[in-house]
Amino acid sequence: MTYDAILPAGGTIPDDYAAKVGTNKKPLVVIDGRTVLATTISALRESGLVRRIVVVGSDEVLAHADAKGADIVLPEGVSGPDNIYRGLKALLESDLPPEKVIIATTDLPFIDANVVQRFVIACSEGDFCVPMVTQEEYETRFPGTQATYVTLRDRVCTAGCMYLATVSGLKAARPHIENVFEQRKSKIGMAKLLGPVFLIKFVLKRLTLADVEKKITDMLKCTGSAVPGSPPELVFDIDYLEDYEYAVAYAANAADLR
Repeated sequence: MTYDAILPAGGTIPDDYAAKVGTNKKPLVVIDGRTVLATTISALRESGLVRRIVVVGSDEVLAHADAKGADIVLPEGVSGPDNIYRGLKALLESDLPPEKVIIATTDLPFIDANVVQRFVIACSEGDFCVPMVTQEEYETRFPGTQATYVTLRDRVCTAGCMYLATVSGLKAARPHIENVFEQRKSKIGMAKLLGPVFLIKFVLKRLTLADVEKKITDMLKCTGSAVPGSPPELVFDIDYLEDYEYAVAYAANAADLR
């Protein structure tokens, strides 16, 4: 089975970071000889699981030669969720509207075809499948790095940045996704969204993966599941200069070992 893929290719980087890499557009940062946008498109193409790729980004991103690897390019909207739904709208208006889509960010420098395959094939039924990686799995793959972890009762883990979603689920979840996006930087706003019982369990480290899945289901008004054991490459992104510098050194070391 093949899927269409939506790449919300927005995102800018801090000035000191931009001065070093020559662009303030995160998808256009070059690591190991190519942009992260090109790496993402190649990984999806070579996986054999992707039919069409939609890139949604700024004029600068869409004008870049690497954007030509996409089947559809669209100007960015006002937010990350808006970019996703712009891509979805274009696919649904085509002659081959999808039932499921892959959504992937364009700031993951180490994904490849195998990473895409491992995640998508491991996905179960449900409206949203989200990659889950434990702290041990992540730090074994990328030693010396940090991620934002959630401590559950039986594991410490983090989520990755590629998703498999049904079109019906995306439609139903849109107002709730936009609400979460608006509140993401507000502790009070997020506390209201999560609710007191969830927060108490979180503070007491009594949350389970099932609790998290249920909360996602309740918040988005659709079904969802975590995908344990997902590739750590879906977590490592290049948000900050130190991430970029680590990625460059890591890639150079890997090249020396080949």
